[in-house]
Amino acid sequence: MPSPPSDPQPLIAPTCPVCGGPNGCSVAVTGTFDASCWCRDVTFSADLLARVPEAARDKACICRRCAERG
Repeated sequence: MPSPPSDPQPLIAPTCPVCGGPNGCSVAVTGTFDASCWCRDVTFSADLLARVPEAARDKACICRRCAERG
C-alpha cells in the first residue's frame, strides 16, 4: 500500500476497490494505517493504482490477487 497522505483515514472496507473481492487487509478491517498487514510489503504498480476509483485512492486497500497481477 502506498504511503498515505498526511491526514486521511483508511476506509473500513473489506473489498478490493479494483475487483470487488475480499482484500484481506488488516488496515481495511481496523480503520487505521497503524495496523500490520501483508500489503505493507507489496509494491503496487502505477497502472494498478490508476484503476482505483478516485474516492478510494490512498484510502482503500487492493487485494493481494490484484497486486500480484498488477
